[in-house]
Amino acid sequence: MTTTITTLLQSVENARNAFITDASGLTYAQANYQPDPTSWNIVAIVEHIVRAEQSGISGLWKAIDGLQRGESVWEGDPIHHGLSVEEIVAKTWQPKEVVPPIAAPQWGGSLAFWLAMLKAQRSMLADLGQALAGHDLEGIVYPHPISGPMDAKQRLEFLRFHLERHQAQIQAVKASVGYPT
Repeated sequence: MTTTITTLLQSVENARNAFITDASGLTYAQANYQPDPTSWNIVAIVEHIVRAEQSGISGLWKAIDGLQRGESVWEGDPIHHGLSVEEIVAKTWQPKEVVPPIAAPQWGGSLAFWLAMLKAQRSMLADLGQALAGHDLEGIVYPHPISGPMDAKQRLEFLRFHLERHQAQIQAVKASVGYPT
């Protein structure tokens, strides 16, 4: 695996560990506390992260498979060429973005289940890293449902960014007035 891929995967792992730490050890009341009717509780946040990450990783696998068959999944200019994920999000997202249906929390349930799912995705991401090895990351493009076409490097950066963004959301829920102690 290249140094770039290893570095990107490590940044995702560091963000995942911090996210899991903030979402762990909560009571049922804490995990399900909703600060207001328009906010997600922590269970919904973790479910969203799991579903979004699965979608993004699956998309990169599709792009790799297409590349190997000579059938690119994205035809056209990568409109975000050379931009960081933070620049892409700033350019393409609304202040309060609507979650794409594929990543919307739907099941609810046990926080422990969703944390176990998030932990289990580590091996899926490691396998993806192996599959990306030897490829030009900028040549593997798969569109994000909001931001449009992003290359594999940007998509891996997005996994880190997304975990950090929603870790801050968990921290905000925990700091909100009325959060159960």
